[in-house]
Amino acid sequence: MFQTFEATSRPEQGPPRLRLLREEMARAELDGFLVPRADAHQGEYVAPRDARLTWLTGFTGSAGFCAVLQEVAGIFVDGRYRVQVRQQVAEAFTPVNWPETKLGPWLREQLPHGGAVGFDPWLHTVREIETLEAALDRSGVHLLPSDNLVDRIWSDQPAPPAAPVTAHPLEYAGERSAEKRTRLGAELHAAGEAAAVLTLPDSICWLLNIRGGDVPRNPVAHGFAILHADGTVDLFMAAAKLSEVRGRLGDGVRLAPPEDFADALAALEGRVRIDPASAPLAVLRALEDGAAEPVHGSDPCLLPKARKNAAERAGAEAAHLRDGAAMAEFLCWLDAQAPGSVTEIGAATKLEECRRAAPELRDISFDTIAGAGEHGAIVHYRVTEETDRPLAAGELFLVDSGGQYVDGTTDITRTVPIGPAGEEERAAYTRVLQGLITISRLRWPRGLAGRDLDALARMPLWLAGQDYAHGTGHGVGAYLSVHEGPQRLARTGEVALEPGMILSNEPGFYREGAYGIRLENLVVVEEAPALPGGTVGEMLRMQTLTYVPFDRRLIVTEMLSGPERAWLDAYHALCRRKLTGRLGPAAQAWLDAATAPI
Repeated sequence: MFQTFEATSRPEQGPPRLRLLREEMARAELDGFLVPRADAHQGEYVAPRDARLTWLTGFTGSAGFCAVLQEVAGIFVDGRYRVQVRQQVAEAFTPVNWPETKLGPWLREQLPHGGAVGFDPWLHTVREIETLEAALDRSGVHLLPSDNLVDRIWSDQPAPPAAPVTAHPLEYAGERSAEKRTRLGAELHAAGEAAAVLTLPDSICWLLNIRGGDVPRNPVAHGFAILHADGTVDLFMAAAKLSEVRGRLGDGVRLAPPEDFADALAALEGRVRIDPASAPLAVLRALEDGAAEPVHGSDPCLLPKARKNAAERAGAEAAHLRDGAAMAEFLCWLDAQAPGSVTEIGAATKLEECRRAAPELRDISFDTIAGAGEHGAIVHYRVTEETDRPLAAGELFLVDSGGQYVDGTTDITRTVPIGPAGEEERAAYTRVLQGLITISRLRWPRGLAGRDLDALARMPLWLAGQDYAHGTGHGVGAYLSVHEGPQRLARTGEVALEPGMILSNEPGFYREGAYGIRLENLVVVEEAPALPGGTVGEMLRMQTLTYVPFDRRLIVTEMLSGPERAWLDAYHALCRRKLTGRLGPAAQAWLDAATAPI
């Protein structure tokens, strides 16, 4: 099994650890200390060594932070984790709704007479600290760089990850590393920049056509890199991890240990680009201590990595065919089980078994979210041996999962009924489906960003006074991170969508204490053909990559418009055509019934 189900933290562990941290704060003469979810590479998922927020608080979500003061410890979480955080942390921690409440105003209120708040400059980005300092201007609250106080008290902190690095074959990458480096180096030269600092592991892995295993479920390797305008790269990564690929990186990649990174930054000259959204503040300070002129700009790998080339798109298509077959086998099996005879862990285990039938599978892309009944309303619920429960009659079951295949990353969510479903649940499911269909059918003028499209998925829910507290979609990598920027289908998505970008399309609805509904397909942006009589210039559209039918038992057909019904029938026909021949006899019969016209 890739996934395990033990509880990784307990609420009662938090208060004594919080007490130790406050003692360290007093010794350091600090009135507060910031504990983020992030590591030095600013990835969404962190290695066990870097799980400081979880270790301190018990909160296991993939986003959030804690501001520890002597009298209060605020744990800031967004809408995905409002239910989860209350279940995972002790009363010594105070949940704070973020980003509605921002850290700067909160610190002003909690420290009305000022104070010193420490932070680890390797764990906070340049933009994050600049924004916070601006919010604290003339408040008497000062931010002070510090060594990490959590590391001082974490006596059994795990060692740094050291998984071996492997080569990502050209047939899947679609472009040689040397070609990528030369192309991006030329762009730096044209911008008058001598180099760019790379701190995001997925950027480094994409650029060098390598993959790793330093972060659970994401095939990335921890390290830092400096891309020079001549196309060469200085790679700062533990040598032991590189034994399999050292000879394949080429003469244009120079290797150095991670501990040399800060000195190398100080030795740079000329204009050096750093991305303020992802580079740790410590990187900026190291550059300022040397002869370089730091300039703000986006990570040069972000957009090229997001715009999948032909080989990456072909890999995504192949991965989704395998994944669709695995999901069909799983859903067929689930339908054959009596209500109450399967637990959440049993369902997650069976789904992984179905995926593992494909030899191309390397891992799951995140811990499977398998939530029955009220657990489905916890957006990122992770079942444990302590929370496991049967899938009971009359409930909805939400399963959000994915696979990491050698040629692509998948992410799919389906919600199914266990026995008969209520009319409220069926109506809400249909509204969520309508939102997904709206995004799937959409055409839009080139140049629009995710923030321009997000509301369209919510309209059917809004008309019923309902909504969901997460974005409609995130970017997805090519056998890389399942959550990849810079593109997003969300109010915060400011990057224009471009052909080749892969995103999720996942509206939802959650009634706390009762049920959750989420439906998710992956889509790829492509150019839309011109329409007769059209007056808009170049337009784009979504092509769906996921091939798994929606549960017809939960669809209120009368709520769907004619075009919505036509799209659903066409999608189900496509699923049947794509998956036929890939399934066993029982799953094939299930597929034929599940994809019949509505």
